[in-house]
Amino acid sequence: MARIWLYSLVSVVAVSLLSLIGVFTLTVKEKRLRGLLMYLVSFSAGAMLGDVFIHLLPEVFEKAKISLQVSLFVLIGIVSTFVLEKSIHWHHAQVETKSRRLHPVTFLTLFGDGVHNFIDGVILGASYLANIPAGIATTIAIVFHEIPQEIGNFAVLVHGGFSKSKALFYNFLSALTAVLGTVLVLYFGSQLANASIFLISYTSGAFIYIAGSDLIPELHKEVAFKKSLSQFLSLVLGIVVMLSLLLLEK
Repeated sequence: MARIWLYSLVSVVAVSLLSLIGVFTLTVKEKRLRGLLMYLVSFSAGAMLGDVFIHLLPEVFEKAKISLQVSLFVLIGIVSTFVLEKSIHWHHAQVETKSRRLHPVTFLTLFGDGVHNFIDGVILGASYLANIPAGIATTIAIVFHEIPQEIGNFAVLVHGGFSKSKALFYNFLSALTAVLGTVLVLYFGSQLANASIFLISYTSGAFIYIAGSDLIPELHKEVAFKKSLSQFLSLVLGIVVMLSLLLLEK
């Protein structure tokens, strides 16, 4: 059991460190980064939707016996994320602040990604409980899956008002929920692993809301044809990347 704990913790820490991939932008000038952000936000919207409809929901429907419960948890994810965003807007309206106002999408992205990373940690720990080779294979799959996701998340946080250093820091904090997920599933075993079905359904709803309600409307602010076409291609690229990961996971 000690070997399983060691392999699991090393793997989940390595996966969490992927959240710092945005460190490569620290040398990029602010003006140039701002010019790239809309395309990265487009990519993030595509990656989120691709993640939901290509990875998360198919996995849930394969495991779940009652599809109605899955659909209800997806709806709960959408509605609760709406309520969370409303409360953030209300808080901004009630509290005056001299600092730069952060777009609510930053908090929603951190929340959704935190739950998503927690699920990754649960899945990773459950795989190592099955056997170590299965855990290693799952870790590799999560690594390939997380790279485009974390690039998109970083872009959304910067676009929403975070500085590059704060975006890196808070993105890393949300990634640490994966460690919590792994530790809990190693401690409690299969009981928590079974609950991942409903957690994945809930996260799918949150991602659908964030992509459809916050990210895509931001893209509509740009009406120039060439830039709009580039945004569309970036969105499609996010979906294609998620689709291509299916080949790596087989």
